[in-house]
Amino acid sequence: MCCFSGPVKYVGSTRIFARFLDGVDQCLVYEMRMRADVELAMILPIPVARGTGEDGVEFVDLSGYHGFFDDLEKAYPVVPTLAYRASKSAGPKPQLVVRRVGAFDASFVPTIADFKRLDARFRLDDTVWKSLPQYKDYGFAVFKLRAGEQKVHPMAFRFPTAMPGRLFFPTVHIHDGKVHTHEEFDHTLYSQAWKNAVISGREWDESEKNAGQFVDAAKAKDLVWPGGHLYRRSIIGRARNEDVIAMTRNLG
Repeated sequence: MCCFSGPVKYVGSTRIFARFLDGVDQCLVYEMRMRADVELAMILPIPVARGTGEDGVEFVDLSGYHGFFDDLEKAYPVVPTLAYRASKSAGPKPQLVVRRVGAFDASFVPTIADFKRLDARFRLDDTVWKSLPQYKDYGFAVFKLRAGEQKVHPMAFRFPTAMPGRLFFPTVHIHDGKVHTHEEFDHTLYSQAWKNAVISGREWDESEKNAGQFVDAAKAKDLVWPGGHLYRRSIIGRARNEDVIAMTRNLG
């Protein structure tokens, strides 16, 4: 998702990696290029398991692995020929915890109602959330970004997912405070399933070799399984403004 709390001049070259870490938890790694005139936040809705508290999402510092996505791409030496287009409170709660993760300050917002506990600069208007009812039970990973032009280093975290058997990619766009039915995409998605499963769907291009031949698993903080293949999908051009869900299939 490129969902920002304020206006941005440019967003592109978005790359997202998703994987089941233990058959229950999912990780997300996110990278993009962007330009903004003001400090703002990128907000990623995530389908967390019911009851996930403020400390239920673990942010992972990948500031030491700027080439994470470049290494993933090495698994695909040939350019693909086809891109897919396509409860009452007892009192006020304290401010949400802000964690330093590499070059970013990051917070986990357990519910939409908890956004009031963030600095107003890093929230979306309530009317935006009313137009996105699918997120009513979601949590939100929030990354605070500085003004100017930048390529942000990979932002990574893991969370207990409410979607076992499915990998969630936050790809809905909100760049101007409004939700449009279609948007321009410049996304490359990478995925891995749990160890005895594969990613289903013809739109996913499977690598010929294991990820460990291209990715430094130690620098990736074990978010990538070196013994498994990668799957890649591109969404380039105008497409429906919606999240992507990858289905997994057990091999037995």
